[in-house]
Amino acid sequence: MARVKGGFVTRRRRNRVLKLAKGYWGAKHRLFKKANEQVMKSLMYAYRDRRQTKRNFRKLWIVRINAAARQNGLSYSKLMHGLKLAGIDVNRKILADLAVNDINAFNTLAGTAKEKINA
Repeated sequence: MARVKGGFVTRRRRNRVLKLAKGYWGAKHRLFKKANEQVMKSLMYAYRDRRQTKRNFRKLWIVRINAAARQNGLSYSKLMHGLKLAGIDVNRKILADLAVNDINAFNTLAGTAKEKINA
């Protein structure tokens, strides 16, 4: 069988991986095999965490809304139920922003929700 030299394509593939591994510690940015293993693992983490970021933000928004709702004598679930009954369609991101930055607007929404629950 003829000898196959490590040519242009192989070198280009290795350099691409080593470029992605730039900044890794120790052998992980120097040696192709270790770098390749770490780059594959890092890409898996990146894929997974793009989804987890969305979950984490939703959790944060719910915590903020719940804290502000309890200052108005409501739980998170009762606030959301009251807003749904009132026909107010505001997403959690906006509600959390109101709870942090514009508490008067949030209190108005919470009062509306409370009225609808009691009615």
